[in-house]
Amino acid sequence: MTILVTGSAGHLGEAVLRTLRRRGSSARGVDLKPSPFTDAVGSIIDPCFVRAQMDGVTAVIHTATLHKPHVATHGRQAFVDTNVTGTLNLLEAAAAAGVASFVFTSTTSAFGSQLRPEAGQAAVWVTEELPAIPKNIYGTTKLMAENLCELFFRERGLPVMVLRTSRFFPEDDDDPAVRSAYAPENARANELLYRRLDIADAVSAHLLAAARAAEIGFGRYIVSATSPFKQRHLAALARDAAGVVRELYPDCAQLYAAHGWRLFAEIDRVYVNGRARCALGWHPEFDFAHVLRSLREGSDFRSSLAREVGAKGYHDTQLDDGPYPVAK
Repeated sequence: MTILVTGSAGHLGEAVLRTLRRRGSSARGVDLKPSPFTDAVGSIIDPCFVRAQMDGVTAVIHTATLHKPHVATHGRQAFVDTNVTGTLNLLEAAAAAGVASFVFTSTTSAFGSQLRPEAGQAAVWVTEELPAIPKNIYGTTKLMAENLCELFFRERGLPVMVLRTSRFFPEDDDDPAVRSAYAPENARANELLYRRLDIADAVSAHLLAAARAAEIGFGRYIVSATSPFKQRHLAALARDAAGVVRELYPDCAQLYAAHGWRLFAEIDRVYVNGRARCALGWHPEFDFAHVLRSLREGSDFRSSLAREVGAKGYHDTQLDDGPYPVAK
C-alpha cells in the first residue's frame, strides 16, 4: 500500500511521513516547498500535477492547506484555490485512480462562531452534532472541502474520513493577551484540557482513519486530546475554570506553582473526541493527566515526534505584529 501525503513540508505532513517511513511503509510526500519529506514539488491547484501523483497510490492523506494564520496575509481567492479547488483536484484524481481511502485534515475552526459564548454563558460542549458556522474564510473553505469529500463518497463511492483537528502546532498563541500572560509551554499545557492535540496523536488518528475508511465509508470526527471535563462542568468553566481543574487534579496547584505556571481563569469550549475514539479505535496518549505526570517526573510533556518536527512558522518573512497575525 502506497500512501500519498500532501503538505509534506508542513507540521502534520512531515509527522505522518516520519511515522510511515519508520514503519517501513511505502509513502510519498508532495508539497509546494522542497523538504526532506517532499518527493514531488508542485501545487495541488494544478490538476495535471495531482493526477501524476496517483500512480500506484492506495490511500491519500490530505494535510495541505492555507491555515488560519494566513487569513491576514492571503486573499479569499487564495483560500478557495488551495483549500477547495486543491481538495477537489485530489478527490477527482483519487476517485479516477481507484484509491481505497482518502483522509482529509479539516479543523475545529469549522465551528467558528459557535465557539465563543456570550459573557456569563456556559462553555460550549462541542461534538460533531454542533452545527458548523465558520467565522472566516479559513473555516469557510475547510467546510466547503468537507462537503466535497462527502459528495465524492455519495456519488463516486470514494471512502473518505474527515478529521476536524484542534490545534497541534507549537507556535506561540495568536492572541496577544495569551502570549503576554502565559509562557508558551504553560499555555499549551492548559489547552490540552479542552482544545489541543499532540501531533503524535494527530498522526495516529490519521493512520487509523486511512485504515478504517473502506469499512466506514464516510465519517466526520473531532480529533482533540481527551478532555477531563463533563457537561456538568460547563457553567463553572466559564466562571472559574481553574477551580474546576484543581478539584479534578488536587496536586495540580503545587505542580504548577513549582514551575511558575498558571491555569486559565476561564474556558469557553470543550472539544469532545468520543466519536473518533469509538469509531476509529483511537487512543490519544497526550492529555492533561500526561502533562501532570511529566511535571512530576521533570520530563517534557510533548511527544518525541512533536520535538522532532518542531516549529515551522507559517510565513516566509518575519511579521511586525506577531508570530502570525489573524484578521479578527
